[in-house]
Amino acid sequence: MLRKRQPKGRASSEQAGDPAAALAAAVTLLARREYCSIELGAKLSAQGFTPEAVRPALAQLIERRYLDDERYVRQFVAIHAERGQGPQRLRRELAELGLPAALIESQLESHGDWAALARRVLTRRFGASAPRDWPDKARRMRFLQYRGFSNDHIRSALGADATDLDTDLDADS
Repeated sequence: MLRKRQPKGRASSEQAGDPAAALAAAVTLLARREYCSIELGAKLSAQGFTPEAVRPALAQLIERRYLDDERYVRQFVAIHAERGQGPQRLRRELAELGLPAALIESQLESHGDWAALARRVLTRRFGASAPRDWPDKARRMRFLQYRGFSNDHIRSALGADATDLDTDLDADS
């Protein structure tokens, strides 16, 4: 008699309640990329493992330091900041994963100078030239807002350019 094969990536009915099988599946997932504990637990549940099998597997991974939410947040912030994303966007994305707000805030604060990053992102996108007029300034501001920078970071990034534009417009009136 032929038996149907279990779809790849799904736990069989015998494995669904087995913490050792959940642990093996979790290690396989962690070999590909870093996960936070909540994300990995959801991934294992989606593969068909029961919560009774997932909890001890996650506890063992945390004990072995294979799974570390602080390390995950630190790497997430570093990678995404290097891509030019600001703290507000990163805060929202990490909160959507269900990570603690205190952990997110501590890693965002320790990362570095967000205003300097906003200046680099702005220069990379628009060059070193100052905004020509209000629509150009507004376009730059919207770009940085979309990237997740706060109003303070945006003002700092526009820096002398924004005040020059203000005085130029005042002189014209």
